[in-house]
Order: sequence, then structure tokens, then C-alpha cells
Amino acid sequence: MQFQGTKDYVATDDLKIAVNAAVTLERPLLVKGEPGTGKTELARQVADAMGLKMIEWNVKSTTRAQQGLYEYDAVSRLRDSQLGEERVHDVKNYIKKGKLWEAFEANEKVVLLIDEIDKADIEFPNDLLQELDKMEFHVYETGETIRAVNRPIMIITSNNEKELPDAFLRRCFFHYIQFPDAETMKKIVAVHHPDIKEALLTTALTQFYEIRDTAGLKKKPSTSEVLDWLKLLLAEDLTPQDLARDGADALPKLHGALLKNEQDVHLFERLAFMARGRR
Repeated sequence: MQFQGTKDYVATDDLKIAVNAAVTLERPLLVKGEPGTGKTELARQVADAMGLKMIEWNVKSTTRAQQGLYEYDAVSRLRDSQLGEERVHDVKNYIKKGKLWEAFEANEKVVLLIDEIDKADIEFPNDLLQELDKMEFHVYETGETIRAVNRPIMIITSNNEKELPDAFLRRCFFHYIQFPDAETMKKIVAVHHPDIKEALLTTALTQFYEIRDTAGLKKKPSTSEVLDWLKLLLAEDLTPQDLARDGADALPKLHGALLKNEQDVHLFERLAFMARGRR
């Protein structure tokens, strides 16, 4: 199975190579990049392109690796035993399967997304090492071993919020999604806004990249944010002339789609103030 991108997802050549290399090696694909560069969407598009089911495990700061395997509800079993419930005699009634268990027992190959692994505790990746290596785990309450029927295609995303352990990194094929250049961005925009006029798109993207390159910006606008911004520009029926900025008005039109904190808004207000002072 080869991933060549889809009509809804613009994949660069190096990203296609990374996906196909991870599939060939049967190793998890660890994808890093700025928020909004399409890391999560990549897993969905790989599943769609290959005609596979996708299982999604969204990691939070409180997520434990064990939850991906299974959870044993001892409290419910104790309560049922006090009530004399018949189901209490089968411990399997109190085991909740996790996303890894789901992927391992699937009758066909699936795409397993472990999304934003860096949100969890630093020990989280280390606690999954054996499962990634052997594609199996032990259920202590029942004494059974769960083995993958078909090795899933695993895509793991990270926003680089914390360093991942070396032992975990050794087990992955790594790819960093570079922020799209202007030409690639035009292809991405064409997927979402195929009817946008070339003049408006060129003006908007020029302004967008100027904003991203502004020194001192706390949060650079992402791909998803420029798509939202363009949607607003089209809804307001703005022209390239409407987007023109001068020193007195450094803030872009509808800037709330691009600038997401007050520090960055104040930065552009200061730039406008300084430009007026130089006149």
C-alpha cells in the first residue's frame, strides 16, 4: 500500500516518502510540526487513501498509557458483589478495552492515531515501548495476552511541547512537517477555496507571510488560521485594495482570525504608532 496524498490533502513529496517508509518498516510514524500544519488530518487522509478504518486516541495531560490498553473497573465489581449480581463472577465484564486493544484485535489492518503524545506525562511514551515493539500486551486480571492480528499503521503526533525519550524515538520513523511555502499554500487553499480569485489570493498570502515573519510575534498564524481568514475575506467580498495597509493601520483586516492573543495585537498597534511617528 502506497500513500500518494488525496484530493483533499496536499502532501509534499517528503511527507509521502515518510508515510510509505513507516508502512514498509512497520514502525510508528512520529510526526512533528507547528500546530495547524495538518498532522492529525494526515492520519485521517492516510486511512481514507488506503481504504482503512481509523482509530483515534486523543492524549490529554491526565492520560495514562494503561488507558490505551485497558482499564479494570474494580469499584463496579465490588458494588455488584455487594448487590449479589451474577455478572460479578466474570472479571471480563469489568474490563474496558482501550484504543490499542481495539486496533490489535481488528480483523483487518487499521490506522491508529495517537494524537499529541507530548501532552501526557514524560513517562507515557516509555510505558508503551513493549507494545510498540512486540505488538502485544498482557491482561493481568484474566491472564490472557492480546496480540495484534494485523499490525496497525501507527501515526503519532507531537507539537514539541516536551522532549520525547530516546528509547521511544528509536522505535519510530520521524518526520517534521515544514510550514508550507507560498506555492504549496496556494495548492492547499485551492482544495478549500477553489473559486478564490488569483489577485486576492496573492495579496492575502503576501500579507499573511509578512505577518508570520514579523519579529516579536508570540504566536505565528497557522495554515488552518489562514484558511479561516480567507473564508472571511470571501464572505465579506473584499478586494485586494481592501487589504491594503499603511503605517496608520498596521493591523490586517479581520485580524482576529490570524492574531490570537493581545500581545500580538499590541505589537501591530505599536508598529503603526512608530510608523506614524516617523512621518
